[in-house]
Amino acid sequence: MKQETNPEETPRAYAFKMWMTAPMPMVTLVKTMDVSKLVKISKKNGIKFNTLMCWCIGKAANKTEELHLLPEDGKLYQYDKIAVNVVVRNRKGGINSCDIPYTEDLQQFNCDYMELTSKVAEECQSSFLDGYMIVGTSAMIQTELDCIVNQYTDKFLNPMVMWGKYRKSWFKTLLPVSFQFHHVQMDGGDAARFLERLQQTIIALQ
Repeated sequence: MKQETNPEETPRAYAFKMWMTAPMPMVTLVKTMDVSKLVKISKKNGIKFNTLMCWCIGKAANKTEELHLLPEDGKLYQYDKIAVNVVVRNRKGGINSCDIPYTEDLQQFNCDYMELTSKVAEECQSSFLDGYMIVGTSAMIQTELDCIVNQYTDKFLNPMVMWGKYRKSWFKTLLPVSFQFHHVQMDGGDAARFLERLQQTIIALQ
């Protein structure tokens, strides 16, 4: 559910005053993740790497208080549900967006991911969820990337997690991850803790 909240009654009161009207309030942090566990589980269980990555993002976001708040149209909104947005290549060669509701049940998330993205790809129409806090993702796996800085637009103020192709070595598989967020939503330290929570979620995945 989406509900307007009074910024003065949240920990983001000062940030709201400082950054709500800033012309460029987006911030990007980059962290290199150890995704060895995701690659192993993907091969073992037949679940796509990007599906696992999106589930871990949803789990980490769900445990991050700041990611349940979002500024929009000069107001601050509180959400009680998280969804992860993915970019889908459709059958005509174009792209569409698809929101996947986060659930603690990885198998259910995988089923939802496969069903919803397949439908979007076939129908060439984006699929959006109402009442969910959306964490955007973009995976550009054609090449290894060190960093991604997304466009800033007032049409989409949601946080965004982006990555390229992972890098294999003898002992680890590494993936630089870019995380873009609105400064009203969280500070740099909060974002750093989210990225660390994401890393620990990946490591703990069974």
